[in-house]
Amino acid sequence: MNRTIAIGDIHGGLKALIQLLQRIDISPNDKLIFLGDYVDGWSDSANTVTYLIELAKQNTCIFIRGNHDDLTEDWLKTGDLNEQWLQHGGQSSIDAYRNFSSEEIDEHLNFYSQMVNYYIDPDNNLFVHAGFTDIHGPEKEYHPKTVFWDRTLWEMLLSLDKKLDRSNDYYPKRLLLFEKIFIGHTPVTRIGKEKPVNIANVWNVDTGAAFKGKISAIEITTKEIWQSDPVYKLYPDENGRN
Repeated sequence: MNRTIAIGDIHGGLKALIQLLQRIDISPNDKLIFLGDYVDGWSDSANTVTYLIELAKQNTCIFIRGNHDDLTEDWLKTGDLNEQWLQHGGQSSIDAYRNFSSEEIDEHLNFYSQMVNYYIDPDNNLFVHAGFTDIHGPEKEYHPKTVFWDRTLWEMLLSLDKKLDRSNDYYPKRLLLFEKIFIGHTPVTRIGKEKPVNIANVWNVDTGAAFKGKISAIEITTKEIWQSDPVYKLYPDENGRN
């Protein structure tokens, strides 16, 4: 059976990612769509990227760019230190790359450069890290980085009147563009949830791996969900982004 599986934010939690993929029991026939934020959090940020590079040699993988990936890539290219990045997990990535050779870093930079800002599959499902603001879709965003930073799609969903149906004039036009939308970026643990959350036709698959939550995955057709253990339990001597 060929499955398409969306995987939420990882934040350097390689041990949890490996555990998750074992629980999914992935095969070479599975298509894996990663929703971004591979780094910044736990100590395995750089090792996570190495693992994903190797995984893509065995499976069809699509790597969506997350805001943390963009920040780490910028640091690897320029050496510039973004203070906000350092306060939100960046130091863990700096530490993780400390013993990497220039050749290894070049390989990682190639990986970062090949990430995509969003992906639309043949069934018109959208996969994007954060969301989009333009009513004509992510390709029309004035600022390309909006798709991995902006939280308003999720905030709009949380305030959406559940009585509105798709035919109502006030139904959000953004939601009519795609069959389903899969996002990460904003942990559902902030609203007291532990598993991926579905509102309207959007699934938020970020279950707080950077903090006290798990890494989650969802099969996009059957909606079967898999999860790792809480990531912090696999890194008992670390604080993550807490």
